[in-house]
Amino acid sequence: MTIKIKNIAEPEITCANCQACCCRLEVMLITDTGVPAEHISVDQFGSETMLRLADGWCSALDRETLMCTIYDNRPWICREFEMGSYECIVERTENM
Repeated sequence: MTIKIKNIAEPEITCANCQACCCRLEVMLITDTGVPAEHISVDQFGSETMLRLADGWCSALDRETLMCTIYDNRPWICREFEMGSYECIVERTENM
């Protein structure tokens, strides 16, 4: 006899339950969106990325609210990374 287990749906990802997992990813700055200089890291070749602090989180992340402090000026990649997308769910799963 085969028993099928019903798939349990994951709760919808919203601003209220976002874990900001994407804020641990390396974010290359490929367009100018007005990211403040104090949040930019420049490597030896001149490539710019979002500055990540010693704990691995983006420097623009408010650690208490897990919200972006430069949301209106966030990088293009951050604008394209959709909450609840496949990539988002993969990051959440890997960081649990």
